[in-house]
Amino acid sequence: MIITVTINPAIDKTAEIGAIHPRALNRLTKVEKDVGGKGINVSKAIAALGGSSVACGFLAGSTGRLIEELLREKGITPDFIRVSGETRTNLKLVEPGGYLTEINEQGPTVTEGELEALRNKLVSCASPETVFVLAGSRCPGVPEDIYRQLILAVKEKGSRVFLDADGPLFAKALEACPDVVKPNSFELAQYFGLEGEPSREEIVALGRRLVEKGVKLVCVSMGGEGACFFTEEGAWYAPSLPVEVRSTVGAGDTMAAALCYGLDQGMALEDCLRLALAASAGAVTTAGTKPPSRMLVDTLMEQVTLLPMA
Repeated sequence: MIITVTINPAIDKTAEIGAIHPRALNRLTKVEKDVGGKGINVSKAIAALGGSSVACGFLAGSTGRLIEELLREKGITPDFIRVSGETRTNLKLVEPGGYLTEINEQGPTVTEGELEALRNKLVSCASPETVFVLAGSRCPGVPEDIYRQLILAVKEKGSRVFLDADGPLFAKALEACPDVVKPNSFELAQYFGLEGEPSREEIVALGRRLVEKGVKLVCVSMGGEGACFFTEEGAWYAPSLPVEVRSTVGAGDTMAAALCYGLDQGMALEDCLRLALAASAGAVTTAGTKPPSRMLVDTLMEQVTLLPMA
């Protein structure tokens, strides 16, 4: 069973724009609305691949009720803790070439009692057959070490944990040694205190350092440059695929979903990596945070090249 955890869900409004003009009138075209938040995006992509998951986290107000309805329509089981306030709505502006500007709301405030309710819910579902996906940002009231707390709690019962977060959430969660992590190249460099975009050589060195910390699988997404994967057994580089970029929103979440789905299905590691790269490439061809179809992913998977790295 796969359980995704989204601390700060959202309705994502994605719009295309010719160019952004600060302090001036901007007109949006092709506005798309969809349920979002990183963990929920993972659930959506798992469903598109043919899998199933339970979506957990916090929801509030009428937006929260809408999210539950939309998840059920997509075949995803919602199992959220209700809190006061209103779940956020985010605006994502896509310029030609797929360049993305995000304007995100803060989200509702969560109490310690509500945090404890979520922790108890997850622990009650934890078992060696359960995979948890902890992904995305936190809302007010949630401590920076929330993912570390949750990882320690569910791993006591033998569950595997997939982490996709950044900044302090990522840094503190690594102390609990999640099984799989998926930073992008900037987040990886940020964690290790490097400035600017890291080189391929730096990414390889830093990815291997995470494996040395006990992480079983490290996936480093590099946007248009593809992705690198690291385990104790080896390291691989997968170049990006030549697809038409419509929107990069949710591409990393789709890569995480494909990895999680493949591992949960017992796929061979290299097949999981090919699936992840293909799913991510398919995601950039869709509007908003919509995942690619399984048919498209299967087609792209045949084009993925995995290059072993020394």
